Amino acid sequence: MTSERECYVYIMPPDATKFVTAGRFKVFLTPDGDPVGQFFYGQRYLERKDAVELDPVELRLRRGPYETARMGGFFGAIRDAMPDFWGRRVIERNTGHTQLEEFDYLMYGPDDRAGALGFGLNVQPPAPQRRFNRTLDLEVIQAAADAIINDDPNLEGSAARQVEEFMLVGTSLGGARPKAGVEHGQGLWIAKFSRQDDRWNHPRVEYGMLKLAEACGLTVADSDITKVGGRDILLVRRFDRDRDEDSYRRHRMVSALTLLQSDDSSAARRDWSYILLADEIRRVSMKPETDLRELFARMCFNAAVSNLDDHPRNHAILAKGRDWRLSPAFDLTPTPMIAVERRDLAMACGSAGRYANRKNLLSQHGRFLLSEEDATAFLDHIVEIVRSAWRPIMRRSGVSESDCEAISTAFLYEGFFTNKRQLFETA
Repeated sequence: MTSERECYVYIMPPDATKFVTAGRFKVFLTPDGDPVGQFFYGQRYLERKDAVELDPVELRLRRGPYETARMGGFFGAIRDAMPDFWGRRVIERNTGHTQLEEFDYLMYGPDDRAGALGFGLNVQPPAPQRRFNRTLDLEVIQAAADAIINDDPNLEGSAARQVEEFMLVGTSLGGARPKAGVEHGQGLWIAKFSRQDDRWNHPRVEYGMLKLAEACGLTVADSDITKVGGRDILLVRRFDRDRDEDSYRRHRMVSALTLLQSDDSSAARRDWSYILLADEIRRVSMKPETDLRELFARMCFNAAVSNLDDHPRNHAILAKGRDWRLSPAFDLTPTPMIAVERRDLAMACGSAGRYANRKNLLSQHGRFLLSEEDATAFLDHIVEIVRSAWRPIMRRSGVSESDCEAISTAFLYEGFFTNKRQLFETA
C-alpha cells in the first residue's frame, strides 16, 4: 500500500439530515511495513451537544488517538461502511482496476453507504446527495447486474455509469448478491436481483423466509416483491434510514463482526459466536433482555431452517438516537443439504460449537438471560411454526412448488433433534 493515506470522517448526528466532520482517519506503514490505522475525534466535534460515538466498542467518544493494527489498520466501524463484495465488483468495473487498495474502496464507496458515516478529503463535509427521487427502470438495473455478473463490456456510457452508481447504494453489510438502492413509496429500499444461474427464485424465497421469521415472532426488515420484465425483485426496506421531508436521517449501524472485534479471516472465525455476541449486546444495548431474547430466537430460527450463512456481517446493532439496539433481521436464506446428521451454523451457538442442534442451542441459555424453561419454550415455538408453516408461507409468498421441493431439505433436518452424547463430545 501507499506509505500513508488519510481522510476525514463525517457523521450525521441523531435527528440531523446533514453531515458534520467527526474526525480524521489515517492508515500508515510502520518501519516493519505493517499497516496501522489511527483515528482522532475532532475537538469541535467533541464539544458538540449532539456528538455521538462512531461505535460502542473501539471508537468511544473521547480524545484520541485510537490505533489499531487489525484488518490492515481499518477500525470495525469504518470497515462496516465500506462496500461489500458486490459493491467492490461494481467499483472495479467503474474504475477499470481490480488491484485497488483497501483505502481506494473506502473512498470510491457511495455517498449513501450503510449507516451514518461518510468519508472525504476535505475538512468540510459535502452535502448529502439527494438523487432518490430519480426514477430508474429496475429492468435496466437488472440488465446492468447481469452485465456485471457476466463481465459483459457492452453496458457503457454515462447512463450506464449512473445506473451502476445506484448499484453501490447501501452495499456495506449485504454480501455478494446483486443489489441496488431505490426509493419505493416513502422510504429507501435495497432491491435484490436474481441471477441467471440461480437454482431457484432467490427473491421469492428470501421474501418467504422473512415472512416465516416474522411468523415465528422475530423482528425482521420490511420487505416487498415487484416483478419487472418477467423477473422477480425483492425489496428490503433500509432500517438505517428514516424520511424527513425531502431528505433522510441516517442512523449509525455496526456489524456483529465489529462488536466481536473480529474479521473475515479463517483464523478469526473461531471468535464468531452467538454466545460472545450475547455478552457484547448485554453490555451495549439499551434494552439487553429484549435484544437477547431476539438474538436467541434468531439463532434458533437459523438452525431450524439451515440458514448457514448467518455470519457476523449478517447481524448488526443500530442507533436511531444515542442508544444502541439489535437491528431487525435481514439476509435470511435456506441452505438445502444432503447431510442429515450434522449441520453447522457460521457462528458458535452452544457448548458444542456451531452444531445446529436442539440440545446445543439450549446449552448456553443463561448467556441470553433466559431460564431453561423459557429458552425451551422459545425454541419449541419456532420449531412448531417452521414445521407447520414453512411450505404454506412460501407458497403464499409466490414460491413455486418445484422451488419448495428444491429447498425442502433445509427445514428441520434429522440431526437438529439428535441427542447422542458422542456427537457433542466430538464437536
